[in-house]
Amino acid sequence: MGSRTASALATVSAIVTASVMCTAQNAHADLVMYCVGSGGAVTVPSDLYVPPGESCSLQGTTVTGNVRVAAGANLVIDGGTVNGAVQVAADGYFDSTDTRVDGRITLAAGGFGLFLNNTDAGGVVVEPKGSATIEGFLFAEQGSKVDGDVTAGVGEVSVTGSEITGNVSTNAAYFTDLHDTFVDGTLSVLNNATGSVVCGSAVGGRATFAGNLGGVQLGPNGGLDSCASGGYFARDVAISNTTAGRTTLDDNIVNGALRLTANNPVAEVAANNSIRGGIVGDHTAPSPSATADGARGTAEERARERRAQAGASTAAKGAAQL
Repeated sequence: MGSRTASALATVSAIVTASVMCTAQNAHADLVMYCVGSGGAVTVPSDLYVPPGESCSLQGTTVTGNVRVAAGANLVIDGGTVNGAVQVAADGYFDSTDTRVDGRITLAAGGFGLFLNNTDAGGVVVEPKGSATIEGFLFAEQGSKVDGDVTAGVGEVSVTGSEITGNVSTNAAYFTDLHDTFVDGTLSVLNNATGSVVCGSAVGGRATFAGNLGGVQLGPNGGLDSCASGGYFARDVAISNTTAGRTTLDDNIVNGALRLTANNPVAEVAANNSIRGGIVGDHTAPSPSATADGARGTAEERARERRAQAGASTAAKGAAQL
């Protein structure tokens, strides 16, 4: 066989081999497991998809790929693992307990909500609702950890007893409340419709509150929500252009400066705060404390109702074919 012929055959062989490998890889990448009903402690060796309007309930399940929750669908997972990301479409709902998500959890515009209980995630995004009528929410409950940033552009954002290793940033949300939570990065709360409450929490980076309605409450005795203790802020705290509600600081440690600008009414700063970098801007002594107005928002109740609906639906459908 001539060298030219041998070379040509080698080239053809290489092309065929590469083509077969590419086809196999694409076939694996396109493999998706549909979930309707309930599943147990199995490993899903692919992506997982909950079809539109359906519900999936998983107990101890491992998903090696990504998860997609379609429009109007529900995914409730307990004691599970997702090696990829979770994407939730409009009117979709994701509810997780004792679960790890290695990738980012994203709630699309018009998504119903995210409820995370003792759940680890690689990041959380709640997209602005745009023209959608549904305002999604993010509830992160006891023991949850986000190894990345939390970003929200709509709805109720409530984080309790959790840890966020990145930054927290909300803009045009309904409110942003942190209770007994550690934020390693910065905290930015902008243009929230009913303000923000930070109680018993620590923020490692700069904290910025700007353009919020309804008030900003750092520590107890603010009138927005019940609070047992103040917080620790490792850098500067800046509060500006707060209107239609009180700005109050009580029992906090601020390791930087407290910068107050154009708040109406003027910010109330209690004497028991430790502001190591000094106070810049107008402020006054606290007025008599007001009683908190009760529950902040309705997202927790809405999540409970949606979880019950998902449970009834999966029970009716029986075992998912995983």
